[in-house]
Amino acid sequence: MSSSRLRPDCLNIWEVLAQSIAMIGPTITPVLIVPLMYAQAGDAGWLAYVFGAIMLATVALNVNVFASRSASAGSLYVFALRAFGSRGGLFIGWCQLWAYAFVALAGATGFAVFLPGLLARVHVPVSATASLVICLGIAWFLSYRDVRISTIALLVLEAISIALIAVLTVLIFIHRGGAWFDAGQFALHGFSFSALALGTVLAVFSMLGFESATSLGEEAHDPLRTIPRAVLGSVAVTGIFFVITMYAEVLGAHALATPLDKLVTPLDALADSVGAPSMKIPIDIGALLCSISIATAALNGAARALLVMARTGLMPAPFAQTDPVHETPARALGAIAATVGIGGAALLLAGRAPIDAFSDTASLSSYAFVVIYAGISIGASFYLRALGELRVRHIAISTLAIVFLLVPAIGSVYPLPPWPTTIYPLLFVAYAALGVAILWRRPQAASPLALDAGI
Repeated sequence: MSSSRLRPDCLNIWEVLAQSIAMIGPTITPVLIVPLMYAQAGDAGWLAYVFGAIMLATVALNVNVFASRSASAGSLYVFALRAFGSRGGLFIGWCQLWAYAFVALAGATGFAVFLPGLLARVHVPVSATASLVICLGIAWFLSYRDVRISTIALLVLEAISIALIAVLTVLIFIHRGGAWFDAGQFALHGFSFSALALGTVLAVFSMLGFESATSLGEEAHDPLRTIPRAVLGSVAVTGIFFVITMYAEVLGAHALATPLDKLVTPLDALADSVGAPSMKIPIDIGALLCSISIATAALNGAARALLVMARTGLMPAPFAQTDPVHETPARALGAIAATVGIGGAALLLAGRAPIDAFSDTASLSSYAFVVIYAGISIGASFYLRALGELRVRHIAISTLAIVFLLVPAIGSVYPLPPWPTTIYPLLFVAYAALGVAILWRRPQAASPLALDAGI
């Protein structure tokens, strides 16, 4: 017996918050991205994260215009339906599938970075492709089996990985004795507005996916309250975490012979420098767990967007069916996981190194996120105007978000990035055009008003 029902009222605020935080994958930033940030912004890296968090907080406020008034599994797709009608919803939903699929692939390729290295310590060989398949298999199983199991797993995995890095951060401060104040970082040595702008681009990209809690609108308890809190809370929590870890890593790197921007594994080097080499393996395991949580959260979000797009007739009807026992979007999950797996395996088998594949997929997802966030920020004012609730402050927040989003939009294409990153924006434009060409004339089978979670 087929059904399109998801399990209602089963997720609390912590489980909903875990979905957004896991999609961001906060452990990956101090492990892999901080050296890149230091190369771009130098001692102003912590400030770039402050600005990045503020920028995305304005986007989060626009997302919450919708999330505080309606709830569905379609999240951003349904929000765009409300603001712009079927065609605008189609475009945002199509971009959302791209964004979430590439985040899932980023998680899987990150797993392929860490697992072979960890197993090599015990002389167990495993290929990058096999690692990618293992990650997606675990993520698919968690997502398919039970949404509560998957979100609780996200909560546990992220808590463990964040706690390990927090312990190392404390050890860095302890090792410095009372010299916690880093005059160079507060004086912003090497500061320039162009460097800060480039750093802010990285900061924004570090926090993409904060809105994915909105995909749990049909499963969250009291969604009109819990989801907006999770959306803003994920930006606040990860923003503070990134500012502190960035500051601590730069502070700790002063004692290292190799500059921070030249370190491939900065946390391993810092663990050695503070006399805690035993922290290296747990931290790498934490990064491995974080990769699983990223892939799981992205599959959760992408499958629910695909399910609701199928409900409205934009995608084949079978994708709207849920498992009658587990009440999860089984067919949509299978399609997304298979597509991501095939694409990732092809990338790795073609000779792309896992760390480069991670960078590739993270970049490819970011173009869609910028377009989506801009669309939702514009749409918030349209939606409020239709409801008769538009105020000057809403217009100001929408305008501010759009202006802020110009920073990562311009920064991702200028100055011209190195090959093959140069063609990534063109690939996204081609995908968006293909979606419009295929789906633009398809009829809507349901009004967005019929998609609410019983509200």
